[in-house]
Formats: sequence, C-alpha cells, structure tokens
Amino acid sequence: MTETTTPLKPSQTVEQLDRYIVGQADAKRAVAIAMRNRWRRQQLSDEMRSEVSPKNILMIGSTGVGKTEIARRLAKLTGSPFIKVEATKYTEVGYYGRDVESMIRELVDNAITIVRTGEQERLKPEADKETEDHLLNMLCPLNDPFAATSSGEREPNESLERTREKFRKMLQDGELEDRTVEVSVEQKSTPMMIGGMGMDQMDGDFQSMIEKIMPKSQSHREMKVSDARKVIFEQQCDAMMDEEKVNAIAIELAENEGMIFLDEIDKVIASDSKSTDVSRAGVQRDLLPIVEGTSVKTRHGYISTDHILFVAAGAFHKNQPSDLMPELQGRFPIRVELNDLTEDDFVRILTEPKNSLTRQYAALLETEDVKLEFSDDGVRELARIATKVNETTVNIGARRLYTILEHLLEELSFEAPDMSTGSVTINANYVTERLGKIVEDEDLSRYIL
Repeated sequence: MTETTTPLKPSQTVEQLDRYIVGQADAKRAVAIAMRNRWRRQQLSDEMRSEVSPKNILMIGSTGVGKTEIARRLAKLTGSPFIKVEATKYTEVGYYGRDVESMIRELVDNAITIVRTGEQERLKPEADKETEDHLLNMLCPLNDPFAATSSGEREPNESLERTREKFRKMLQDGELEDRTVEVSVEQKSTPMMIGGMGMDQMDGDFQSMIEKIMPKSQSHREMKVSDARKVIFEQQCDAMMDEEKVNAIAIELAENEGMIFLDEIDKVIASDSKSTDVSRAGVQRDLLPIVEGTSVKTRHGYISTDHILFVAAGAFHKNQPSDLMPELQGRFPIRVELNDLTEDDFVRILTEPKNSLTRQYAALLETEDVKLEFSDDGVRELARIATKVNETTVNIGARRLYTILEHLLEELSFEAPDMSTGSVTINANYVTERLGKIVEDEDLSRYIL
C-alpha cells in the first residue's frame, strides 16, 4: 500500500527547510541527519537494525524562534506520521493529567490517516468508476434493462440504454453537478462518556468493543451530485479497503517513521513550589519508558516505541536541561540551541520564506482586487518595531510579527472591499504613522502589540 522511497540527503532537507524557516542552521542540520539515519537504519541487517536507536533531539530556545516549525515542516517533507504535544497537558488534571501513552495512540491515528490517503489514491480509478455507476443509477434508475418482445423473449431495452449513456456523458461533462440525489449515510451511535470516562481515555480493546456493539443506523440525505460524489467515493473506498491491512501498515509506519514533538519539556522540571513537584516528577517518570522504548496498547494493536523519533523543546529560561531526570536526559543525546531572532532575521522572515507573512497578506487582499506591496524601508521598519517590542515587553520571537502586521493592516483589511484604488504600498512612513505612537508608549505597546 505504501512505497518506500529514498529520503532527501541532509543537504537537500536543509535546503527545503530554508525555504520556510530563517536561520537556525544547527537545528536544521541535526534534524536532517536524524531523518537520514532512519533510512540508513532500514538498510541494515535485521540483527543490526534492532540495535540502532533513534538519536532523539532536544531543542533549546525561546518561544517563536522556529522550534515547532522545523519539526512540523520536517514531517511534511518526509510524509512521516507526526504529532505535537505539550508536556504540560499531562500535569493539568490531578497529579498526572492525561495518560502519556495517549500520544502514541494519537500517532497511530495519524499514521492510519496517511496510509488510508495513500490507499485511496491507489483505489481511485476503480472507486471513481463505481461512484459514477452509483450516481448514474440514482439519476437514471436501471429498473428493467430488458423489454419483453411479442414472442415473450426478453431483449435489451435499447431506449433505456441510450438514455443512460446520455446521462453518463452529462455526468462526466459536469452538467449534472447541481442535480439533487438522495444518499444513504451510515451513522454510528457512539457514547461520548461512559461512567464519567471519555472514549479517548478507555482501554483500546474496550473502546473497539463499545464501537462494535453500538447500533448503526442509515439516514437518507438529499444533496447535490457534486457533494454526493465525495460521500459515495469515500463509501466505495471504505468498502474496497482491507482495514486490518491498513492498520497493520500504519502501526509499522508509526513504529519506524513516527515523530513526536514534545514541547515545553522544561515545564515538567520541578520548581520551588513543592505542590507541583510530585506532578512534574511523575510526568518525567511516565515519559521515560515511552522514550526509552516500550509497547503501548492501542485499539489497532500493540505498537513499539523503540524507534519513534522524539524531538523535545523548551525555553529553559529558569532551569537547565541538566535539571531533567538523568535517565530522561540520556534519551536526548543531540542538543541544539536556537538563537534569538535579530532585526535582520525579521527582515528575512518577512521577505524570504515561500509563505512569508507579507506574501500571505498580499494574497488575501488580492482577492479584493487590492494590490499590496511592501517596500524595503517598510519591511525594515516593521522588523525594527518587532525587535524593539520584544526587547521592552516579552520576547515572543517571530510571533510578534503576526500581532504587528495584524494591527498595521486592520483598517486596510476592513476597508478593502469598498476601496476604489487598486494599489497600496507599505513603506516606512505608512508603518510609522500607524504604529509609531504605540511603540513609544511601552504600556500601550504591551497591551496592543
């Protein structure tokens, strides 16, 4: 169902990450090597392969410097199952909060989605044909494809066949997209809570059992052909898929290519407050076997965490990585420190990435026939303001650009549909006129920007 391909070389991975993320060369190199090592491991003998553990990475850096974005972009580049979790959510309820094994179950669900998507692509030609036939039967029912002759013999009803072929041609040409048809949709009655426990908190086998015994009902909905095609296509794919095979491949994919980004790892280090020490230490103890390698039971089967890549991240302003449990420290042998962003970095962030904020806003306003341009001095002034606000308030890194640009363009975004002019240039004067007073007033800047 899935094809194994040779991954990008580390240099190619860095090159791709550079298209979206400015700077942080050390972190990019580290993750690029880690991903290549996963492919290298697959080329080894079975005996050697089982001995090679992933080189988990610990990223150290302030908020907004690119830690999460590097991991997220990396997962997209490789097509790997990926989830991002905050370590702090495991301390929110009681002493331990959510079951830490839930992250593995989420990873498996993500892998199933990836495998199912790939399988749908493989089945698409056949599923499209079945979908077309199903829609044709709705639009032009084939109640009796044969007609009785005077001798009592049955011959094909050519008139009906010709009519159906006309409908098929119209369907293929998109001429029937707004016609209404009635589609049968299966609904499962799944309880949200049982005994005060949510479905996602249940044991995997018990959850599967509950889902199997809950009654299913068929409902009939009227919808346009354009919408019905999507529903019927999904139904046809589901009918063709071998769910057990999909789940087995997904588990293997999660085990060998899964990646978990564990954010705010520094927040589970014990502080001076004794009331939270037990909780935080408990989370570290619960994380340890998951990162070291264990088997986790999911409703789709057991999954080994031995070769899942963990990328942990934290600001570590009030503590150090050495404050983590020694055993947990040892499971993150690669450590990279990300640099705080400078004014020059902000200039690059606003102009270089393929999906830069300036390009995003320009594309949004272009839908209103307003051409938005950012001059060099305008970009430089935005970068200067972002740097100053980060220095005088709380440093939130590149996220500061979002708040600044949103406030800068709020009036323009509101008035764009009614504007007669088709072009607006954001230069230094434009930025200063709208943001200058706010930046000079530190209290106002803290509140607005």
